[in-house]
Amino acid sequence: MSDRNTPHGHGHGHGHGHGRLRTLLARATHSHDSADRTDTALESSSQGMRVLGISFAVLMVTAAAQAVIVALSGSVALLGDTLHNVADALTAVPLAIAFSLGRRAATRRFTYGYGRAEDLAGIVIVVVIALSAALAGYEAVRRLLAPENVQALGWVAVAGVVGFLGNEWVARYRIRVGRQIGSAALVADGLHARTDGFTSLAVLLSAGGAALGWRLADPVVGLLITAAICFVLRDAAREIYHRLMDAVDPALIEQAERIVSTVEGVKRVGSIRLRWVGHALRAEVDIVVGHELSLVRAHAVAVETEHRLIHELPRLRAATVHTDPDGPRGVDHHAVLSGHRGLAGGRVSLSTASRRRRSGRRS
Repeated sequence: MSDRNTPHGHGHGHGHGHGRLRTLLARATHSHDSADRTDTALESSSQGMRVLGISFAVLMVTAAAQAVIVALSGSVALLGDTLHNVADALTAVPLAIAFSLGRRAATRRFTYGYGRAEDLAGIVIVVVIALSAALAGYEAVRRLLAPENVQALGWVAVAGVVGFLGNEWVARYRIRVGRQIGSAALVADGLHARTDGFTSLAVLLSAGGAALGWRLADPVVGLLITAAICFVLRDAAREIYHRLMDAVDPALIEQAERIVSTVEGVKRVGSIRLRWVGHALRAEVDIVVGHELSLVRAHAVAVETEHRLIHELPRLRAATVHTDPDGPRGVDHHAVLSGHRGLAGGRVSLSTASRRRRSGRRS
């Protein structure tokens, strides 16, 4: 028996009738309808759009200030950093498109909505970071082979500091909000901004080295920064890879198990699976209830389970709760499905009878 994402209104009207059944049914009337969930999703997307707009403005102002100094100094390194900052600002475009798509309602073709567009935007950002690393490495090697003199070193150093501060502020802002709303793509974009901050520091350090008469300071520092960008690339790629492979923090699974186990009427917790759709979580939960319960009472337990999860598990939008009867003894309620549930995609939990038989064979 399965209960599929039962929509229910958010009025806090718990009933106080007599009996456990009436209590469970009263609790089931207190939860979240589709409008509430849509409002929460839109709020998260609005946060993301606000972050992108503000960070875009900050990076463009930073690049404009650096461009003025490029014209005064003729620094090729600073020109590269300025163009890099412009490119970083432009990575907001695929993310903005993804957040806009995420606001669309689910359709009969895209039944989970358009939240996965964020993961596609994350792939674009990882590619941009990789290109940044390649460009930085190329420029460093080129300048190592053919060192160039830089004018107005003081102003170049100031531009490097401005570039670092602007990028680091944007990086912290994007990463913080990205983690708050559960957007791996926004976190990856924040990491990208941090790499650009390192590039700006390279400009500062190279200017200092040139002021001391070391012409190779710029390319040597550039190679070191290229290595740093590669480490950030690894972290961003891993973040997006985990999201594409439906990986979640195991602590979330443990938290969900604790929540479900405390629901009245749940005898045992079966499998719990979580997945990200954009910056929202969805859950599939198996619970074991008494086999003597009526359909209505078992449904009420399932609804209360979903209700508790939505309230207590961060960023969870919906849960599908499947109820398994605990008995009668010796009956396998999933026998007809035993040949269809492999490791790839099937439920990992076993029915009570199956677990007993297997544990008996092991002993």
